[in-house]
Amino acid sequence: MNYSMIKYTLGWLLMFMGVFFTVPLITAAIYWEPAFFSFLIMIAISVGLGLLMTLKKPKNSTLYAKEGFVIVSASWILLSLFGALAFILSGATTSFVDALFESASGFTTTGASIFGDVESLPRSVLMWRSFSHWIGGMGVLVFIMAFLPLSGGQNMHIMRAESPGPEVSKLVPRVKKTALILYVIYFMLTFIMFALLLFFDMDVFEAINTAFSTAGTGGFGFRNDSCASFTAAQQIVITVFMLLFSINFNSYYLVLRLKFKDALNSEVRAFLLIVAVAVGIITADLWINLTTEFDSVWEALRHAAFTVSSLISTTGFSTVDFNLWPALSQTMLVIVMFIGACAGSTGGGIKVSRILILFKGMSRELRTIVHPRQVKKITIDGKPVDREVTRSVNAYITTFIVVFTLSLLAISFEEKDLITNFTAVTATINNVGPGLGGVGPTSNFADFTAFSKLVFTFDMLAGRLELFPMLILFSPSTYKRT
Repeated sequence: MNYSMIKYTLGWLLMFMGVFFTVPLITAAIYWEPAFFSFLIMIAISVGLGLLMTLKKPKNSTLYAKEGFVIVSASWILLSLFGALAFILSGATTSFVDALFESASGFTTTGASIFGDVESLPRSVLMWRSFSHWIGGMGVLVFIMAFLPLSGGQNMHIMRAESPGPEVSKLVPRVKKTALILYVIYFMLTFIMFALLLFFDMDVFEAINTAFSTAGTGGFGFRNDSCASFTAAQQIVITVFMLLFSINFNSYYLVLRLKFKDALNSEVRAFLLIVAVAVGIITADLWINLTTEFDSVWEALRHAAFTVSSLISTTGFSTVDFNLWPALSQTMLVIVMFIGACAGSTGGGIKVSRILILFKGMSRELRTIVHPRQVKKITIDGKPVDREVTRSVNAYITTFIVVFTLSLLAISFEEKDLITNFTAVTATINNVGPGLGGVGPTSNFADFTAFSKLVFTFDMLAGRLELFPMLILFSPSTYKRT
C-alpha cells in the first residue's frame, strides 16, 4: 500500500476543498451573513492541512487498483467530515451526526435532509448545500485530475473507482484530458440550464442553486415545498435537464464529434423507453384515480413526467406529494428509483446498463436450458460484453442486495413502518433523497435516531461509490504489504 501517495492525494483534495468553500464565502459576503467567518475558517483549515500533507512529494508515485479504491473512499469520507464541520460552524445545526448526514447527502448527490425548514437557513448555507451536489455529481477526484495529473496514466484507477457504472473508458488516451472534457460538458450543460431558468423569470440566486442541484442530480432545494411553487415553465426546464444529466456523458462527447448513432446507444434508448413507459402508466393512473386533483390530463402528464424524471435520475425534487398517489403509481416510482440513471452520468441507482446486462444474461440462460449446446454471448450494441464485466455486474447486484438487507435490518429496531424503512434505505443507497411514508417528499430524515442516520450515511457513500470502494476499507487484505 502506497500510504505516502494516498496522503499526498488527500492533501491536494483538502486544498481544492478550500477553493470550494469560496463559493459559500462569496455568497455570505454578498448577503452580509455571519456565516462568512465560518467559511473563512474552513478555508484556512482545509488549505493549511492540505499544504502540510503535500509539502513532500512521494518518491514512489505508483498507484494500483487497491490504492485507487482507498483514495476514493477516504476522499469522500474526508469531504463529508469537512462539509459537516462547515454546517456546525455556520450554526445550521449543533448535532455532528446530523451535520455529517447532511454533508454526505450533499456530496453523494442524495438530497435527503434533516432540515425541516430550509427557508430559515442562511443563503450561504443553502448555496453550500447545492454546490456540494455539483462538486459530487461528476466526482471531486475527476475534477482534480482535470487540473492535476496525480500519477501519470495510472490515475485511471481513481477514475474507475469514482465513476458510476459497470465499465469506465477513456474518451481520449490521456486520463487528464478525459477528465477535462467531462467537466467542460458538465459546466456547459449547467450554464445552459442556469440561463434558461433566468429566461423564465427565476432570480439569480435561485437559478444558481437549482442548476447546481439539478446538474448533480442531488435535489437540495431552497424552498420548503421543493419545486411545487415554481412556474410550469420552470418545472419543465428542470424536468428536461434532470433527464439530460441522467445520460452517459460519453454520449454528449460523441454528439460533439457528430457520431449521433453511437451516441444514441442501447442504454440511452432503454433509459428513454423506461421513462416513457413509466410516465405513460402513471399519467393514466393519476387521471383515472385522481381526476379531481388535476385540471387536465396535461397537468397530470407534467407532474408525472417531473416526478419520474426526478426519481429515475435520483435528483429527488418534487412538485406534488406523491405519497398520496395510487399504489400503482407509487410502485412504478419505487421501481425507477432502483433502476436509476445511465452509467457515466451524475445519477445514482443500479444503472440502466447493468439492468440491460442482467436481462440479456437471463435471456441467455433460458436459451441455454432449451438448447444446451448453443453458445451465445451477451452483446450490447452489436459488441460482445466482456466476461469480466458480466461477472462484476453479478457481483455488484449480489453485494447490493446484501448491503440493502443489512441496512434494512439495522434500522428496523426503531419500529417505524415497513414502507418508511424500505424506501428510506432505497432512497439513500440509490442516492435518490425522498422515499415514501415517513420519508416522503413533504417529510425528512430528522426523526431517525443517530444510529440510523449513520447507517444511511454509509449507504449514501457506498451507493455513490458503487459499494466496493467503501467495503474494501473493511477488508484486512487491503492493508497487507504486497
